[in-house]
Amino acid sequence: MVLAGDPAPTLDAVAAAAGVSKGGLLHHFPDRRALAHGLVHRALAETDAAMATAADGGTAAATWLRLSAADGAEQAAARALLSLFRVSAGGVDLPPDVGQAVRRWQSAIEAEVGDPVHADVVRLVGDGLFTEALLGAPPAPERVEALITHLLTDTSPSRRNTSR
Repeated sequence: MVLAGDPAPTLDAVAAAAGVSKGGLLHHFPDRRALAHGLVHRALAETDAAMATAADGGTAAATWLRLSAADGAEQAAARALLSLFRVSAGGVDLPPDVGQAVRRWQSAIEAEVGDPVHADVVRLVGDGLFTEALLGAPPAPERVEALITHLLTDTSPSRRNTSR
């Protein structure tokens, strides 16, 4: 999938950016699909590490939303990675462990917020933030913080202060 104005980088350009020869790149990644999957695995590992640390600290939901609002170099990397993927009738050609990772992150969010539907809302809002960033409009940090406050402030009747 190539976004408007974002042609897929050539293998020569990728090799140059990585500081290796094209032959060296092709030794490890024989084609674009292998390269894209390798980059996805790296991104999954980085996100897994951040989400595990956040889950240990009780901040998985807020961390998910902040990670989803990619900007700067993260946004450029995500857009370049997305441009490497082929879209077919079956969807985007992502490695199967992407689905497993999303389920892990969903579980961490659910464990924190205590409700599967609330966890779905948090995760899907994060997915929307990421989509906005991919389309070239990363949300402002204050907007992300406002969403975090709105989605993660406990306003349930049992927790509200009802004393007068």
